[in-house]
Amino acid sequence: MNMTALGTVTIVTLVAGTLGMMAVGRRIGVRQVTRDPEAKAGSGAIEGAVFGVLGLLIAFTFSHAAQRYDIRRDALVDEANSVSTAWMNLDLLPAASQPPLREKFRQYLDARLDLFKALAIGEEIEAELARANALQTEIWNLSVAACREAEAPSAPLVVLPALTEMFSVATARTAGAQMHNPWIVYLLMGVLVIAGSLLAGYNMGVGQIRSRVHSLAFVLTLSVAIYVILDYEFPRVGLIRLQHFDHLLDNLRQSMNP
Repeated sequence: MNMTALGTVTIVTLVAGTLGMMAVGRRIGVRQVTRDPEAKAGSGAIEGAVFGVLGLLIAFTFSHAAQRYDIRRDALVDEANSVSTAWMNLDLLPAASQPPLREKFRQYLDARLDLFKALAIGEEIEAELARANALQTEIWNLSVAACREAEAPSAPLVVLPALTEMFSVATARTAGAQMHNPWIVYLLMGVLVIAGSLLAGYNMGVGQIRSRVHSLAFVLTLSVAIYVILDYEFPRVGLIRLQHFDHLLDNLRQSMNP
């Protein structure tokens, strides 16, 4: 199952589960009133604790997801700049050494683009990552050999640091793309949503309230908030997309064509 399908299933399950638990809670509340007409709504302290923790968890998770989105976007821009700089610095190398190096650069950028396309649709990225890493080694070895033959003494001082920066940025971007909150955080969020829905339904049952508007508002508020968090967390499969910035690498790749 790809990430788009997984996100859809998660949201549908969340909506259905929330509505279901509200219905269960209301039935429990109605039965409580039937047995004890003097029954009152549940403890405010318990409800406050549940909804308070849920609110804090949503706020912190949303904030961290948004921060990671900014980091991933900046890393994409940094990689485009580092590759462009390293590509231009190849002009300092001997003319005979440049064609094979430039071809390796094209293959390397293709591998990097394919890697993130695979990541976007939830496929395994090990093969693409291994291909990009192998090309890094080939580019480095060819560059070192070319620097030894370069007439300009500044060639090694310019070319090799640029390559090191390009590889470092690539590693940071790959790691950042796979960095997410621990699954236990989302599990806890789901448990709190279910518990909150049960309590909300119980209070409606005890109070003899059956408001579809309030139920729908409760469900939509939680569902939209969690959907936006997941959209930020996986910004290549939903409405929030990093692909809008991919044109930087795509344009760079086109400029490399002979």
